[in-house]
Amino acid sequence: MKINRGRGQFSLVFASFFGAAMIAAAFAYSNYRYSEYKFINFSNLIFYTKKDIFTPVSEKYTVVVYSSNMQDFNTILDKISKENPILAIDMFQQKRGKEGEVLYIASGMNTLLKVVQKFNVYDLPSAFRIKRFKDMNYKQDSLIEVVQ
Repeated sequence: MKINRGRGQFSLVFASFFGAAMIAAAFAYSNYRYSEYKFINFSNLIFYTKKDIFTPVSEKYTVVVYSSNMQDFNTILDKISKENPILAIDMFQQKRGKEGEVLYIASGMNTLLKVVQKFNVYDLPSAFRIKRFKDMNYKQDSLIEVVQ
């Protein structure tokens, strides 16, 4: 009886190669998903409250990008999670300060455009979560959700 060992070795090499390829694909997908989320550095982008420059103090925020010219913020507020402090970025640039659990921040148009472009905000109002990465650098922690 003749045993063909060549095919067995080939199958073992092929299986090892296939396993390594699967691990590499999983790693690449994981890196892609991680890089899909964006960073915002509050030391480079200046936002203002009613009177002061905004300095983040919380570890997490829910960011809401909206326009006070389009709709009342209280309507939006009823539809978003309040588990984190809320940063409301008004594209109409009204400075309102802090009201309850909401901190309204504004900035110059160039800064607002950078935020809109970086986070791919296409519809208003939109919301997403950020969490502290290091110092004043925050990382996006959720997908962008259009608030309906």
